[in-house]
Amino acid sequence: MKLNLWLVAGSLLLSTFNVGAADYKIDTKGGHASVNLKVKHLGYSWLTGRFNDFSGHFSYDKDNVSASKISVTVETDSFDTNHGIRDKHIKSKDFLRVKKYSEAKFVSTKITQNGEKLKIEGKITIRDVTKDVSFDAIKIGEGKDPWGGYRVGFSGSLAITMADFGVPTSLGPDSTQVFLDLHIEGVRKK
Repeated sequence: MKLNLWLVAGSLLLSTFNVGAADYKIDTKGGHASVNLKVKHLGYSWLTGRFNDFSGHFSYDKDNVSASKISVTVETDSFDTNHGIRDKHIKSKDFLRVKKYSEAKFVSTKITQNGEKLKIEGKITIRDVTKDVSFDAIKIGEGKDPWGGYRVGFSGSLAITMADFGVPTSLGPDSTQVFLDLHIEGVRKK
């Protein structure tokens, strides 16, 4: 009897640490998340694209944001600007080199609340080069969905410098940075 009482007490104690915290899978199957980018083309216009295949998960606790975390993996060969010849060039050794570096990754190291925004710090890996990054994100909303699940969504943007990740090709001095826009909607795991 004493053992059962201790097990129940221990379970209750452990469950109090997870109140409000939840794990989510990023909804890429339903098309409710995207990883987009834009870069200036020679400084004259914007080239835009997206990665069609990526996956990830996150934990979010609105009452203890510092316990939250996110991990995203992008399949680099899924890059798409809606222009086959350009996409082939961007996937080549001049830029993404997808045959050698098939994935890019982001893993958070720290998330903090900054007013209405979340400050997300982490490590991004592109072409096997890992760099520390920091960017702001906002929570778009959360709640029950029509299929009996629970969702929460976020949006954020960050700028990276291509040369920092060993990209050998330069599009000119006005085109050194790539701007990533992340729109993430997660479905709470059951």
